Amino acid sequence: MPKTANTINEAEYIKEMLPVLSETALRELRTFTDYLADRERRRKALVERVLKAEKEKPIRFKAVKDAMKAIRDEAGI
Repeated sequence: MPKTANTINEAEYIKEMLPVLSETALRELRTFTDYLADRERRRKALVERVLKAEKEKPIRFKAVKDAMKAIRDEAGI
């Protein structure tokens, strides 16, 4: 993600606040930022999968029975 002026300002503000925090608060902050980064990675991966799926040609069946048979065949059931 490109860094905007606002993003840079927010990061600088956070950096300025770090010396004020206790060690416990810093550990909590690290855990929280790890969580946020993981959520962002997952969100981006989901967006990529959705965009890829939207480009694929939809599969159409004449009946639900045909769709269920295709699912079972694919799963080896």
